[in-house]
Amino acid sequence: MSNQIEIKVKGMTCSGCANTVTKYLENQGLKNVYVNFTTDEVRFTNEALLSIDKLAKGINSLGYQAILPDAQKSSFINFNNIQFKFWVTLPFTLILMLHMFVNWHPLHMAWVQFILCLPVAAIGFWHFGRSAFQSIKQKLPNMDVLIFIGASSAFIYSLIGWLVYNANMQYIYFETTASIITLVLLGNMIEKNAASRTASVISDLEKLKPSKATKVIKDLLSANEIYTEVSVKDLNVGDLVLINSGTLVPVDGLVMKGQATINEAMISGESIPAAKNIGSKVIAGTMILDGNIYVKTTALEKNTRLSGLIEMIKNAQLEKPSIQRFGDRVAAIFVPVVVTISILTFIINYIFIDKIVSESMMRAIAVLVISCPCAMGLATPLAVMVGIGSAARKGILIKSGAQIETLSQANYYIFDKTGTLTTGNLKVSDFKVYDFSERDAKNYIHFLERHSNHPIAKSILEQCEDWNHHNIAFNKIEEIRGLGMHANDMFGNKYTVGSLKLVEIPIKTNIQADIYFTYNGKIAATFNINDEVINAAAQTIKAIQNFQAKTMILSGDSLRKCEDVAKQLGITEIKAHQTPEQKLRLVKKLSKEYKTAMIGDGINDAPALALAHVGISHGLATDIAKNTSGIVLTGNAIDQLRTAVGLSKVTYQTIKQNLLWAMLYNAVAIPLAAAGYLSPILAALGMAFSDLVVIGNSLLLKWKISRSYK
Repeated sequence: MSNQIEIKVKGMTCSGCANTVTKYLENQGLKNVYVNFTTDEVRFTNEALLSIDKLAKGINSLGYQAILPDAQKSSFINFNNIQFKFWVTLPFTLILMLHMFVNWHPLHMAWVQFILCLPVAAIGFWHFGRSAFQSIKQKLPNMDVLIFIGASSAFIYSLIGWLVYNANMQYIYFETTASIITLVLLGNMIEKNAASRTASVISDLEKLKPSKATKVIKDLLSANEIYTEVSVKDLNVGDLVLINSGTLVPVDGLVMKGQATINEAMISGESIPAAKNIGSKVIAGTMILDGNIYVKTTALEKNTRLSGLIEMIKNAQLEKPSIQRFGDRVAAIFVPVVVTISILTFIINYIFIDKIVSESMMRAIAVLVISCPCAMGLATPLAVMVGIGSAARKGILIKSGAQIETLSQANYYIFDKTGTLTTGNLKVSDFKVYDFSERDAKNYIHFLERHSNHPIAKSILEQCEDWNHHNIAFNKIEEIRGLGMHANDMFGNKYTVGSLKLVEIPIKTNIQADIYFTYNGKIAATFNINDEVINAAAQTIKAIQNFQAKTMILSGDSLRKCEDVAKQLGITEIKAHQTPEQKLRLVKKLSKEYKTAMIGDGINDAPALALAHVGISHGLATDIAKNTSGIVLTGNAIDQLRTAVGLSKVTYQTIKQNLLWAMLYNAVAIPLAAAGYLSPILAALGMAFSDLVVIGNSLLLKWKISRSYK
C-alpha cells in the first residue's frame, strides 16, 4: 500500500539542489518524487515504508536541512539560510575589494587579505562544497561543482602565492575567491526569492484554508444552540458549522439553514457570485459576501475540493513536458563538459598562447563561474508553474505540465455536442398543425406531457406554460418508456405524443420532425426540440480555427441536430449517431495523424477522452469524464477552452524562449571567458544575470496571462 509523505527541506537554492535531492530519494527506491526548491517542499510515495528519520538524515548529509511534519519550529536563527550566509560574507568581501580602489597599505598585505577572505571561504566551501560533493556522489554534478572548483582554485593559488612566492601580489587573488562566493550567494538568494513569486498560486490557495470554524452544538437540556470555536482539523463529517458574512467557508458542506451570496471565483472561475439556499452545496475557501448560513460538513479538511485543487496543482508539476526532459538531459552532461572546457582553457592559454600561469588560471576559473546550468534547469519548471497556477486562478485545472505542451500543439479539436457546445436546455421550435386547431393541439400535448418524467416532457412544460388552457378527461394515459405518451378519451379517440417510432406513421411520409402529435392515427401537429448553442461557442471555435486547427462534432445525436449546431458554429466536419465504441475508433484513427484534443462531458465520451492526446472536460461533466481528462474546465467551459488554448501556447512559447536564452548565453559566454574578456568577478555577475533573465521572462509570462486572459 502506498504511503504519501510530505516534508520541508531547507537550504535548497536552485534547480540543481532540487535535482540532487530528487536523485537521492529516487536512489532510495521512492516513487513520484517531487522537489520544489522555491517552496522547500519535498513529496514522495513511500511504498517500501522506509524510515522517514533515516531519509531525513540522508537529506541532511547532502548539505540541506530536512524538517519532518511533526517537528516544532525553532525560534533561533537558521544559520543554513541563504540570506544569512550572504549578509555575513558581504562586509568581508566589500572590505577585501577596497584594495583595488584604495591605496592603503594594510589592505595590500597578503595576510590581511587572507584573514578577510577566510570567513567567506569557510562559508562558501561548506555551502558549495557539501552540495558539490553530494551531487557528484549521486552522479548528478550540479552548478555548485563549478563554483567550488573555481573559488577553491583561486584560494589555493593565492595561498601558494603568499606562502611560497613571498606574498607577490601577482599571485594573490583572495578577493576573487570572496567575490565569487558572495556574488553567487547573492544570485541564489535573488533567484529563490524571484522564483518563489512564480509559485504564488499554491500559497494563495493555502491561505484560503481557514484554520478555525464556529461549531454549532444543540444543548439537549435547554434545546439552545452552543457556539464553539474549534480547529477545522477537528471537525467531523456531519458537524454543523455557522458561517457569517465576510468570512471564508471553512468546509465543504450543505446549507441546512439561512441564505447567503458567495464568491466562488477562486475555485470555479465563475465571476458572478452564487446565491445559496437550503440544500445548496458550499465549497471550502470561498467567501461569503452577504448573509449567514448553517452548513453541515460533508468532507474532512484533507478531502475538501480546495485541498483536492491544491493537490492537483502540485501533482501537475510531476509529469515533465518532453521539452523539459530535453533540457534535463543537456543539464546532466553540462558540468563535466564545462570542467573539461575549463581545463583545456588553462592548457591552451598557458602552453599555446603563452599566457602566464595566473592569467591562464583566471580564464579557466571564469569559464567555470560564467557557465550556468541553473538557467537551463529553471527554464521549463518556472514557466510550467506560472502557466498551471494562472490557469487554476481562472478555474482551469491542468493535471500535468505535459498537458500544457500537448494542448499548445493540438491541431485537431473533436467536440461532443450536447452539454459541450450546447447548453443541454431543450428548446421547442417549428410548431406546425395539420387540419387541427393549434390551440387544442398545444393543450392536448401539454396535458399529456404532465404525466411524463422524460427530460423532453419537462422542457415542454417549463417553456410552454401558455399551452395549458383546460384539463382533459382521459380514460387511459400511458407512458411508453423512451418514446412518448399514449392516451384515450371517453369517446374512444386516440392521442399520441412522441417520436416517429411511437406514432407509427408510414416511413414514406414527407413530414420530418422530432415530435409528432397524432389524433386517431393521423398527424395533427409536429414540432422540433433543439439544444440551444452556448453563446461563447462560436467565438471559441473561430479562435481555434485561427490557430490553423481542424474542428469536428462527434456526437451520438441525430445528423440533423448536429448539422444545425455545426452550421451555427462554422464547423464543417460532423460524425453523428456515434456509439462510444465508434467515437473511440475515430479518435484512435485521427490521433495517428494529428495531435488530438477531445472535449466532452459524458460517460460515453470517457474512452475517447482517455485516448486523445489531451482530454478536456468541464466541472458539470460526469466523474468518469473528469477522471479521464487531462484538463478540467470548472466554470463557463467553452469560453474557458479558448483561454486554456491561448494560455498553453503562450506558456510553451515562454519555455522555448527560456531554453533558447540559456543555451545561447552559455554558447557565447563560455568562449568569451576562455578568451580572457571576462574576469571571474564579472563571470559571477553574468551567471546570476543569466538566472534572472529566465526568472524575469517567466514572471513576464504571468503578466502576459493576467493582461490577455482576464
